[in-house]
Amino acid sequence: MNVEGQDLNLLRVFHVVYQEGQVTRAAHRLSLSQPALSHQLNRLRQAFGDPLFVRAPRGLAPTPRAHALAPEVSRLMLAIDGFYGGLGAFDLRHIQARLHIHSTDYMEQTLLPRLLPRVRAQAPGVVLITHHTRGALPRAELETGACDLAIAGFYADLAGTLRQQSLWSESFVVLSSRSHPACQHGLTLDAFVASEHVLTTLTGDLDGLIDRALSAQGLKRRVVAGLSSFLAPVSLVRGSDLLLCCLRTVAEEAVSHDAGLVMHPLPLVVPPVQVMQIWHERTEADPLRRWLRQEIRAVADACQAQYSSPPR
Repeated sequence: MNVEGQDLNLLRVFHVVYQEGQVTRAAHRLSLSQPALSHQLNRLRQAFGDPLFVRAPRGLAPTPRAHALAPEVSRLMLAIDGFYGGLGAFDLRHIQARLHIHSTDYMEQTLLPRLLPRVRAQAPGVVLITHHTRGALPRAELETGACDLAIAGFYADLAGTLRQQSLWSESFVVLSSRSHPACQHGLTLDAFVASEHVLTTLTGDLDGLIDRALSAQGLKRRVVAGLSSFLAPVSLVRGSDLLLCCLRTVAEEAVSHDAGLVMHPLPLVVPPVQVMQIWHERTEADPLRRWLRQEIRAVADACQAQYSSPPR
């Protein structure tokens, strides 16, 4: 196929329709009416000699030919966006945008109090919207653009189209009430196992890193409650005989506001958590999202400097 006489705007149409998989959403992103988008799709089909997208119960299903074309078209769109993005001055103060971050309540408490003032000062037209990650990597949302950035310490099996950056490494500690009888003379492993525990579970699974480390030693703890929050379990520990294994910054934040709580070293070896920010390669060169990632990294460094023994 000779590039002369070809409408390269059709590649943008292909790219968006492939990402969205639905006419209404694709037309909205392209600022086209649905009839206009249908006309563009017909031109695409004629240009490539293939249906490319066929109707399916949940929208449009790509044909094998469309799947084969998609990676190369994505790379072309990334290069074109980067080219035009670098032509004009990047003025944060005049940008109007909504940026979506998938994370957890722990990340919201740790990062947002410092991040939001920086964003408002530099880019007053940018709105940050956070979504609970629910324990799983929002892969589909990253691919379609519904998620600009995902931040957590439990993501794995990243696809080749995803990029990542380490923000910090953090260890586990144990949080207890100051009056907990097992903690009066230092928390031993035997006392830890004999106590009752609350924990955070985003998926409903009670077999976490702590439990797998105990199982390797032939031990098991008694879990009496699993909550879908990293912060809420702290309120259950206060004034009780319950223990909570949590990240160090969660415990330090809790004891700084409540003299009735105490932080203890975890009496077994568990690897630290690597907190990462994840994004799709199509936003790698985007100046706005690159700026956001840089701000988050700066805020992460500042947050860790707040604590007496930063887990770096």
